[in-house]
Amino acid sequence: MFLLLPFDSLVVNLLGISITVLFTLLLVFIIVPAIFGVSFGIRKVYMKTLLKIFQWATLRIERGAKEKNHPLYKPYVNGIIAKEPTSLEEEIKEIRRSGSGKALDTPEFELSDIFYFCRKGIETIMDDEVTKRFSAEELESWNLLSRTNYNFQYISLRLTVLWGLGVLIRYCFLLPLRIALAFTGISLLVTGTTVVGYLPNGRCKDFLSKHVHLMCYRICVRALTAIITYHDRENRPRNGGICVANHTSPIDVIILASDGYYAMVGQIHGGLMGVIQRAMVKACPHVWFERSEVKDRHLVARRCDSRWLQGLTEHAQDKSKLPILIFPEGTCINNTSVMMFKKGSFEIGATVYPVAIKYDPQFGDAFWNSSKYGMVTYLLRMMTSWAIVCSVWYLPPMTRQPEEDAVQFANRVKSAIARQGGLVDLLWDGGLKREKVKDAFKEEQQKLYSKMIVGSHEDRSRS
Repeated sequence: MFLLLPFDSLVVNLLGISITVLFTLLLVFIIVPAIFGVSFGIRKVYMKTLLKIFQWATLRIERGAKEKNHPLYKPYVNGIIAKEPTSLEEEIKEIRRSGSGKALDTPEFELSDIFYFCRKGIETIMDDEVTKRFSAEELESWNLLSRTNYNFQYISLRLTVLWGLGVLIRYCFLLPLRIALAFTGISLLVTGTTVVGYLPNGRCKDFLSKHVHLMCYRICVRALTAIITYHDRENRPRNGGICVANHTSPIDVIILASDGYYAMVGQIHGGLMGVIQRAMVKACPHVWFERSEVKDRHLVARRCDSRWLQGLTEHAQDKSKLPILIFPEGTCINNTSVMMFKKGSFEIGATVYPVAIKYDPQFGDAFWNSSKYGMVTYLLRMMTSWAIVCSVWYLPPMTRQPEEDAVQFANRVKSAIARQGGLVDLLWDGGLKREKVKDAFKEEQQKLYSKMIVGSHEDRSRS
């Protein structure tokens, strides 16, 4: 028994040295650079190396499938049905002409008109441009994650060994490292904002609050191995304005807040998120609200705080207040499109600073499918991905024109974000993720067809 004591002491010493060295490397190469907002370029080298490996793996899969005559699944990036931008009237006119040879001004309803609505219904079922925005984006190349490729199967020993090595690296090295960084960042955020919250209002408190937030968010960005490219930083949101961005994931907040200081508007959460929210609001004028409240949008717009906030409108119009960060879609979309913006953010007449966020799904899918995964599962998937790579574009500020209403202004901002980010601009409401189609959408098609029929009767009566 006594012979084992020197060996045990040696193991303990080696373990202690290893932990000390690991913590020192973590502090020197990740935490300290994150605090000062600098980078050694290690992540970009890591990203380029991964790209070369992914390209080789994809070519190997294609060659192996060709040798074994296995069909490869190819995602339909632009949909499976080619659609031309035509109106209801034009399409029905074409159906009538090809079917019976009658013109559009036929006095009564034509039975052939039914085929237009039948075709539209079948097209929607086969190639639904809305529902597919709420599922993960499909990849054309393999990134060594079995969750992202339908062609994952045994091809060769080298490819299988490479995949297994990737699993070991992601779960045995990257995951513990990222958990340690996330714990460090969150702990510092909760502790720092709580302490700063006890300071009297003034420049000192604002200065410390800003740098505590930036420091902690940058550490959290490192916890995801996030590689972010910011474009046109001269257009970054300024005080007294509203920053609006497309919404893909809860980490959108971290991505933007690691490069700017914002007052945030969002839903009240429980658990760990609730603890973080309560700590943050002590140091910075964030606005949290209950989504279950019937008139939550109006309550947020009118909510006041006796010390710093007289309401969302007053906050946005005060040039000394922080820019407000809002995601007008109201839900997460899979980063292939931008869906309808809620008009509330565009009614208060403040300067809007649009921001487009585009993720690269090759390294990890940032989309949060909240109907399929809980927050813990989602974060585990993020931390076991290779990296989170994205580009952020700060667009020039936009203001509401005199002839515009809030809806038109929201659509103009949405179109600018979609165009810059290379996203599909959709008019559909993201609320369809959890709700049925509103009757108003159905009635709109009925009104268009009714107007076409009634209009032809009116023209005929005049003649």
